[in-house]
Amino acid sequence: MRSTGIAALVILGLARHGSGQPRYDLLLQGGHVIDPKNGISAVRDVAIKDGAIAAVAQRLAPADALKVVNVSGLYVTPGLIDIHVHVFAGTGERQSYAGDNSLYPDGYMFRVGVTTVADAGCAGWRNFEAFKEHVIDRSTTRVLAFLNIVGNGMRGGRYEQDLTDMEAAPAAEMAKKYKGLIVGIKTAHYAGPEWTPVEHAVEAGTAAGIPVMVDFGNDRPERPLADLVTKKLRPGDIYTHCYSGLRHELDETGHVNPGMIEGRKRGVIFDVGHGGGSFAWRIAVPAIQQTFLPDSISTDLHVGSMNAGMKDMLNVMDKFLAMGLSVDDVILRSTWNPAKEIHHEELGNLSVGAPADVSVLRLESGNFGFTDMYGARLAGRQKLTCELTVHNGKVVYDLNGITRPEWTTLPPNYTATGDAAWDAVTPARRGGRAPAKK
Repeated sequence: MRSTGIAALVILGLARHGSGQPRYDLLLQGGHVIDPKNGISAVRDVAIKDGAIAAVAQRLAPADALKVVNVSGLYVTPGLIDIHVHVFAGTGERQSYAGDNSLYPDGYMFRVGVTTVADAGCAGWRNFEAFKEHVIDRSTTRVLAFLNIVGNGMRGGRYEQDLTDMEAAPAAEMAKKYKGLIVGIKTAHYAGPEWTPVEHAVEAGTAAGIPVMVDFGNDRPERPLADLVTKKLRPGDIYTHCYSGLRHELDETGHVNPGMIEGRKRGVIFDVGHGGGSFAWRIAVPAIQQTFLPDSISTDLHVGSMNAGMKDMLNVMDKFLAMGLSVDDVILRSTWNPAKEIHHEELGNLSVGAPADVSVLRLESGNFGFTDMYGARLAGRQKLTCELTVHNGKVVYDLNGITRPEWTTLPPNYTATGDAAWDAVTPARRGGRAPAKK
């Protein structure tokens, strides 16, 4: 009797094992994977389980997945990372990047494949915790931050020109308190002749072990760009707005400022930071022709830039396609490179075990046009469109419903069509998981 009972338990256990949970929650099948960290640019399947990358291979069994999505003909990349945005919205402060000039991130990022952003100095040490409580902690987008060396943050001229509020010690302490969330120190918009903003930012960055990002403000002969990138900044520090032309990024002969070339040799990072007033074809095209490519592509997204020459992350990437970079080139500069720059190397790649942030992009061919900060146009033949965005293993954006069943295949009284294991868009059915449909 006892042996019969044991045998029955063994059979039951085998049956449960055979009908257990799928090996993967989500399988993206047949797309062209570009994963610069791992040297992959080829057709591969990508599997996701419990919010992490589970496998990348030439072929994975569809039967092992709860949900299979055919992405053939599309590019599959790590989730895009935009390290220069302004998202400290909601304070109601007018003409302030700690207020009305900023945007809530969730409405603007997933639809263009961006899963991680770094706010570029909207908050300083005095108001960072308010930014964290009201925006960072409430966003689905992964929001990191460069902390402004100005204690009051990016709140306009009377704050940003106040040298007495540019204290290294409290900035460093706040960065250490939120290590990993605060990824750097920012200095921006300073109009005076002093080096104080840069020097104090570097002091804070050194104390906290994080990089500095510099928007170099007004062009001043007392503090030339060449000195900034060859003497003041450290390897790993970031010069943003590198194609603005506002601070002699090209010299009088039309060549890239020799200081920028030397700064790059020293390890200084050069970031796009397009924005509403920091990107000109007459600077970018000659620089690219002279092989001075950006280390990272970023938007400087805010209310004053998003409807002007700069539209969004993909629009900026498209501009570099139009200037001759390959798709692999722009993906590198929008994923793995920025992940390294902000010291978050768990991001920006599709390694097994990495957070499952994935962008699925379509490369369209046609006649397109792209404008710079002055409204000058450059024609292009290619444009990227985001078809699908996955963040932490969940579908958060699906442009054409490629994860969804045709409604005619569903029961007459159908409700939710997704499953909480992979779907963050469609609400799950009350009382249990909604049925998945491959």
